[in-house]
Amino acid sequence: MRSVQLIGLSSPREIRAGDDLVHWVQAMCRQDNITPQAGDALVFAQKVVSKSEGRIVRLDTVEVSPAAARLAGISGKDPRVAELILQESTAVVRATPYVVIVRHRLGVVLANAGIDRSNVAQEGEGESVLLWPLDPDASALRLHKAASALFGVHLPVVINDSLGRAWRRGTVGTAIGAAGLPGVLDLRGHEDRHGFKLQTTEVGAADEVAAAASMVMGQASEGIAVVLVRGLGFIRDHGTAADLIRPAKEDLFP
Repeated sequence: MRSVQLIGLSSPREIRAGDDLVHWVQAMCRQDNITPQAGDALVFAQKVVSKSEGRIVRLDTVEVSPAAARLAGISGKDPRVAELILQESTAVVRATPYVVIVRHRLGVVLANAGIDRSNVAQEGEGESVLLWPLDPDASALRLHKAASALFGVHLPVVINDSLGRAWRRGTVGTAIGAAGLPGVLDLRGHEDRHGFKLQTTEVGAADEVAAAASMVMGQASEGIAVVLVRGLGFIRDHGTAADLIRPAKEDLFP
């Protein structure tokens, strides 16, 4: 029987800019008497990666453009947040009261360009928000290489954020960065149990890992920012989360 185990690693301290996330994971593994092994993967919450890379922005430092003021008027959002949304995006797909859907500069279509205030420590006067890493796939690759070297086994890494989905309620863990495993697992040409060759089946492998880990991470005060996934069984791969993004030219609903 095949099974996958999800092990949440928790830390009481807040991640700060410049923190070494791999050695932070090592400390948590020692604390919980866990040794990463072949077949494991590490899933990092986007927030800890962004915090370690210094992607926190104080809103009182943001200068609001006329376009952002217009977007704020439509959506009801803080004009400074609207400005950051535009800076992080290449297009506004839809803007209504309280909802702004954009195409992020990385190609992902999502709400608010991934900008968030939840679980962001507010220090000093004024409010701060958190942006996505500049290049989540590059961040995942750095973490993958460092973790694999430190623990002596091939350790894939996924960076996870909770995103909404078209025509579905609720957010689901989604890979925004990945390294060391397939982003998309192409099963076309493989046979099913009855010998039929699959024609169109492509599995969002990194997304499945992210969604599974998200069940353990939680969304509020759980304090679990890294999940060790045991028993994946994926072949080594050089896939990325960018592999999961459908090109705009293939969009059936432009």
